[in-house]
Amino acid sequence: MPNQNGSVYGLTILSPILNDEKATPSHDLQIRRYLATLPTGENSPFAQAPGTHLARLVVMDDVIYVGMPACEEHLKSKYLIFESNIDCADGNLERYLRGLAETVPEQVDAIWSHCVGYPGLGNIKAFVDYMKACQMETTFFFAAVNDRSLPQSLQALQTQKAVAEFIAMHQGMEPAKLQAEFVAFAARLNAEPIPKPGSMSSVMGSRREIKTGGHNE
Repeated sequence: MPNQNGSVYGLTILSPILNDEKATPSHDLQIRRYLATLPTGENSPFAQAPGTHLARLVVMDDVIYVGMPACEEHLKSKYLIFESNIDCADGNLERYLRGLAETVPEQVDAIWSHCVGYPGLGNIKAFVDYMKACQMETTFFFAAVNDRSLPQSLQALQTQKAVAEFIAMHQGMEPAKLQAEFVAFAARLNAEPIPKPGSMSSVMGSRREIKTGGHNE
């Protein structure tokens, strides 16, 4: 069904961005600049939010006309898109949104304070209601991990990476020695703690360029 895929919940939120001609720089540019300063990987604020498999924030200027037979249409506002896959087997979205507000309130305020109708975090229920009001149905998910929790997914990624490295480093080894090496490797791997959220992603650097070429970014 929409939003739910096994134990994983797909969250898509579109928040209209304030259009204030007196704001310098504009609110959409302020969001872009702030997002460009946020760290990625395990230092990302969204890695601290409980149960977050992935999170992406995009400023959408307008819909793109791709030509016939599509109709040319335009948005009445620029939008902030927040996409996330989260642990939510029971479909209790409110628990995640509360956790987001309580874990990284500074970042939430800095981002959504530029959006129409944002109530702030003084009233958490009002914040939850606001986010739900901006929610769109999610029908496509980033990856097929519907039966695995975040800790299980992190452990699987850790195992995948370790096994690939083991194979690369032990090419052509004599079978008996390879077997002994693998037994020792498996014991070490089983003793490893579960990786921190965000630590298994490719780190692209702590800053990003701000693109202003007319495309959504």
